[in-house]
Amino acid sequence: MNLKRRNLLQVGALSLISSSFVTAINKANAKEIIPQNDVNTDLNPEKALQLLLEGNQRFINNKPINVNRSLTRIQEVAKGQKPFAILLSCADSRVPVEILFDRGFGDIFVVRNAGNIVTAEEAGSIEFGSLVLGAKVILVLGHGSCGAVKAAVDGNPVPGSIQSVLDSIKPALDTLKPEDKKDLSTAIKANVKRQVENLKKSSIITQLINENKLKIVGGYYDLNTAKVSLIS
Repeated sequence: MNLKRRNLLQVGALSLISSSFVTAINKANAKEIIPQNDVNTDLNPEKALQLLLEGNQRFINNKPINVNRSLTRIQEVAKGQKPFAILLSCADSRVPVEILFDRGFGDIFVVRNAGNIVTAEEAGSIEFGSLVLGAKVILVLGHGSCGAVKAAVDGNPVPGSIQSVLDSIKPALDTLKPEDKKDLSTAIKANVKRQVENLKKSSIITQLINENKLKIVGGYYDLNTAKVSLIS
């Protein structure tokens, strides 16, 4: 074996070792902050919320680790799900919750509709996600430039069943002073707070909260910065 070939082989071996080492370190770090399906039950509500916010920060910093997005993960959760969080979010196409929280398959139980409103069906789905599936935190997530809230503020006639969405938002607007309604972000946050309170009317959710098995918070997603800020 000549010297040149030997050097190339040594460089290749070192590169392989280095790559394997980095991969192992990344996996180790991921295990420290990412709950897998079989250990989610060990989380408390505060830690579950922390995991969401940490994932959002990774996304903002353009350093996602894209956890639980592999074929292996799909096969794992095919056997059963145990999400650690529930998201009630707007159906807006600009708010893909798994991406903005840097999560994957089986991590988040997502309920979405225009205006992130609580109806009987949404409440029932969220009760299922918390009582049966064991999620530890509920995040009601509003977002900037929400068209549903703006339409409710404007108060113009709308066709079909769209009006039922606006009717669910209007009680939140009634809590605001007339001048505050003109600020759309204020109206959006008021709607989030209202929907949080609507969920607290559930005896199932309230009991889980009182037993320290569940936490419910509101959040606001800034479309320009991708940051999720807690508002309640």
